[in-house]
Amino acid sequence: MTAPLVEARKLTRILDGIVPVTLVADVDLNLGKGEFVAITGPSGSGKSSLLYLLGLLDVPTSGQVFINGGDTTDLDDDARAAVRLATLGFVFQFHFLLPEFTLEQNVMLPMRALGRLPMAQMRERARGLLESLGLKDHVTKRPDQLSGGQRQRVAVARALANDPPLILADEPTGSLDTKSSEQVFQILRDLVDKDGRTVVAVTHAMELAERMDRRIHLVDGRITEDRQQVLPAAAIIPS
Repeated sequence: MTAPLVEARKLTRILDGIVPVTLVADVDLNLGKGEFVAITGPSGSGKSSLLYLLGLLDVPTSGQVFINGGDTTDLDDDARAAVRLATLGFVFQFHFLLPEFTLEQNVMLPMRALGRLPMAQMRERARGLLESLGLKDHVTKRPDQLSGGQRQRVAVARALANDPPLILADEPTGSLDTKSSEQVFQILRDLVDKDGRTVVAVTHAMELAERMDRRIHLVDGRITEDRQQVLPAAAIIPS
């Protein structure tokens, strides 16, 4: 049996304080290759907290996260960063592009951190990713010269820089208008259907969540529903 790409076992995150706050409670979860997963739930239900734990951006109070079968529980900060760089790509609601860098330079940042490619190949890959996302004529521009939807496409290109099998997205369309939201959604859809990647997205946009293949619903940090969704063709490829 093939091991899941990501596995969470009894994952719990509690914020210490005078009154401790439980963000994620006793979550068991497997994510396989090629899945398109929505994480939904009311505000404060722990959606983003769960995503950050799965992406090794936060450390659980208890429980384990396995990436490609490897237990990440006892990894130090450097080792966790190495796993993130090699395996995970992140897209956030606010793109977090560096304003002083060109689009090409922004996309190259994860590649430079990983250090696997010479500069010429990094530049070539960055330009190729931007071109594939419809930004061929913008590679030397800076983020403030782009629309919100264009900036989010750059963020997707940056997430793909090191060719990760897993993309984690936190409200990737939350700050976009309807047209730009649909463009970003279709890009994420294609990453699953054409590239075979796993995409996990936290979203409040139920009209988008209903068009994803699997929906995980959280309430008070616990999974209350985890179901596969049977989608009509029109829900996947708009006419």
